[in-house]
Amino acid sequence: MGHRELWGWLGATVLGCVLVLFGASRAWVRILEPGVAAPTGGELSPVLTPLALAALAGVVAVLATKGVGRRVVGALVALCGAGAAAGTWTAFGGDTVTGWLRDQNVLRGAADLPWEVAPLWPAVTAAGAVLVIAGGIVAIVRGGRWAGMSARYDRAANGGADGGADKARAEVKDDRALWDALDRGDDPTDSR
Repeated sequence: MGHRELWGWLGATVLGCVLVLFGASRAWVRILEPGVAAPTGGELSPVLTPLALAALAGVVAVLATKGVGRRVVGALVALCGAGAAAGTWTAFGGDTVTGWLRDQNVLRGAADLPWEVAPLWPAVTAAGAVLVIAGGIVAIVRGGRWAGMSARYDRAANGGADGGADKARAEVKDDRALWDALDRGDDPTDSR
């Protein structure tokens, strides 16, 4: 059950990061005047891409850590998601769009260009932010039960101090004997 839960968490959280990245790269506004470029979500809210990339790095860090470290990283992932949600929400606040349009079209003498919201990509970005927030919270609450990347190298995972270590040493000695035979010029596969 633990591996399935970990893989589900990983897929959902990475999907959330990808949705934020993809949604931020698309136009969030339709300009009602022809020939005028529309701003992307990342241009209206420059925090979206860095926060999504930081959350992706956090996903890797959650996999690499255990215990309290995993909970701290999970909290940071949740904060990245909350920042992306806030960035999505504030992208249309105040004079963000009209100011961007004015700055980009100053040579055309455009004072106030008519525009309307293209709701698909802000909604995709917001959904991704919610998945990232949820992923961070799940890592805080349930992450302590997941195996870490280094769990297979722990003593308990190798069958105790004697069982796994002795087997590994025997394999190394056999391999070393084969290489030593090759160094002497002997054929280690010859059964004479």
